[in-house]
Amino acid sequence: MAYDSSNVFAKILRGELPSERVYEDADTFAFMDIMPRCQGHTLIVPKTPARNILDASPAQLTACMKTVQKISAAVMKAFNAQGVTLTQFNEPAGGQVVFHLHFHVLPRWEGVALGPHTGKMEKPEVLAANAEKIRKALAG
Repeated sequence: MAYDSSNVFAKILRGELPSERVYEDADTFAFMDIMPRCQGHTLIVPKTPARNILDASPAQLTACMKTVQKISAAVMKAFNAQGVTLTQFNEPAGGQVVFHLHFHVLPRWEGVALGPHTGKMEKPEVLAANAEKIRKALAG
């Protein structure tokens, strides 16, 4: 299937929709998930169109994974996490909902289950505070 430039992440990248930015470089953009499954749940997307991992270029995947590694270390530090879970979904049968390649970084703690994906949006001030913690961890 063709890439749909009206998807929500494409709109975020163009500045048409707000997001709580965590990190940005020439090739990738990291921001807070507005429906987080845990404190610190962050998304990483390539800045260029890619529907999912099946049509992404090697350069897009390389850039994303470098940012995923950087953000993973930062969320662990920022939230005193004991681990990190990475998820990435492809096509409807694989659980993909937004058709722009993206990676989920979820900090984890022993004995704490991931929250369900409820569709409930987090308060903007909570997302802003969590993003600031991650930005400070990246800077430190």
